[in-house]
Amino acid sequence: QVQLVESGGGLVQAGGSLRLSCAASGIIYSPNTMGWYRQAPGKARELVATISSGGRTNYADSVKGRFAISRDNAKTTVYLQMNNLKPEDTAEYCCNLDPPGFQSYWGWGTQVTVSS
Repeated sequence: QVQLVESGGGLVQAGGSLRLSCAASGIIYSPNTMGWYRQAPGKARELVATISSGGRTNYADSVKGRFAISRDNAKTTVYLQMNNLKPEDTAEYCCNLDPPGFQSYWGWGTQVTVSS
């Protein structure tokens, strides 16, 4: 079993920064892709950013140039550095672990609120 635990969410003013962390534990299959998704009330869940075991990244157009995703050397923790936050970034952010050909896992989520 795999568990993902996010941290780093909170309340920040527009233009500020937050750094989200997600630590995976359990049986971790490799290679894999880890990423962040977000969902605001009344809206569909959307991809924010992903990063593969090899370091290939993918970003939503809305966050390019502002957010940066990374993972540690053990490849079991993923980070999301969020800069120049905007009110429209307000959402619940969930961590995802996706091993190709295996079950995908999700964290509980962490709330990010950006005030104007």
